[in-house]
Amino acid sequence: MQHHVVKAQPTTRHRLAKIFPLACLLVVVAAQPANARELSLQFGQTEVVVDVSPANGNTLVLWLPSEHGLPATVNNIAGNLAKRGVEVWSADLLSALFLPIQGSSLDQIPDQLVAELINKAHSQTGKTIYLLGSGRGAITVLRGARRWQEQNSHKSALGGAVLLHPNLYVETPEPGESAAYLPIASATNLPLFIIQPALSPWRWQLDKLVAELSLGGSSTFVQVLPGIRDRFFFRPDASEIELYAQRSLPDPVQHALTALAWHIGSRQARPLNKRVAGGQLKKEARLKPVFNQPTPELLLATLDGTELGLSQLNGQVVVVNFWASWCPPCVHEMPSMQRLQDQFANRPFTILAVNMAETESEIKRFLTEKVRVQFPILLDKDGTALKRWKVFAFPTSYVIDKKGSIRYALFGAVEWDNAEIVSIMERLLAE
Repeated sequence: MQHHVVKAQPTTRHRLAKIFPLACLLVVVAAQPANARELSLQFGQTEVVVDVSPANGNTLVLWLPSEHGLPATVNNIAGNLAKRGVEVWSADLLSALFLPIQGSSLDQIPDQLVAELINKAHSQTGKTIYLLGSGRGAITVLRGARRWQEQNSHKSALGGAVLLHPNLYVETPEPGESAAYLPIASATNLPLFIIQPALSPWRWQLDKLVAELSLGGSSTFVQVLPGIRDRFFFRPDASEIELYAQRSLPDPVQHALTALAWHIGSRQARPLNKRVAGGQLKKEARLKPVFNQPTPELLLATLDGTELGLSQLNGQVVVVNFWASWCPPCVHEMPSMQRLQDQFANRPFTILAVNMAETESEIKRFLTEKVRVQFPILLDKDGTALKRWKVFAFPTSYVIDKKGSIRYALFGAVEWDNAEIVSIMERLLAE
């Protein structure tokens, strides 16, 4: 029951190359190998078509869909893992079950189907099976693995799982609330390797996730990848460094498999108290009233080197906004925030924009080249404020009244100068 952290490097292309060596890049740019094939498997009335990238090694990765399905980039990644001796089976279970590509569909994938896929992959190849999933697909991975353990407690064919930016929350919590994890998180004793992009609010919640997983006895490894966002391996708006990381993904996956191989063994399934369906992850972005929620401390350095916090703004209405330049919704809403600030100029109103862990040079370049704002930018360099304010999604905002109490909160982007929000600010300013 332990976890192992692989420290991240600073966010530069040069240093990222230390994690994804150039030798790896030269290998992975090739197309899927010619011997890749489709395999049709029948499980009762369900036919599952599996894309197979065969390899000669003793390791097989069973890649399961997420709330985004199985993106086209998976084929290239699988083909390049096969060149390294890792066979990959990509199983599009959503298509097999005629389910739409969305988060709620994952709850309709039977755990037994995943368990039977594991058995089929092992019986046909004799290889050790590792599951791979991303985002909400981690739920399918862990539930299916546990079902397999219930039926095969004496076998060691299942070596563990690799989870890319896993999301095991019941739902995205309201701003300021603690996250609740699905029961499967604490009922897992499978060895796990988490690959988490650094440019994500989830990166700052890893300690809590690892603690939850350890309750079931899971040995958990963690590697944080600098300079990239969640879903980097199939984002349509991928940056240059994310495209580089996408092409190089076989490197950390192979590293993960090597680490997990030391923990192979038979395991009995842990008790599962109850099954809870994944909740609503995307909610309407709208200011919602908050009652009796304590206001966390906020005192951070600004871009000009001074310190600024809520205690210095008593008697003002304050919007505390958590953002990052790599978050498109954050960028989208910033001009409307400036318009709101302008609308209440010369009145006791301030916006504090708390930036998550970007360098001063990155922020200044963004404010020069992308969006120009005049309200203060605070630097949360180590995520301390983000954790204290329980931020699980970007952007997240809080509205503080003149007495320093949280009155409204939201996560998601809005047009801050719309009539409803302006009316709320007017009421607070009049109190």
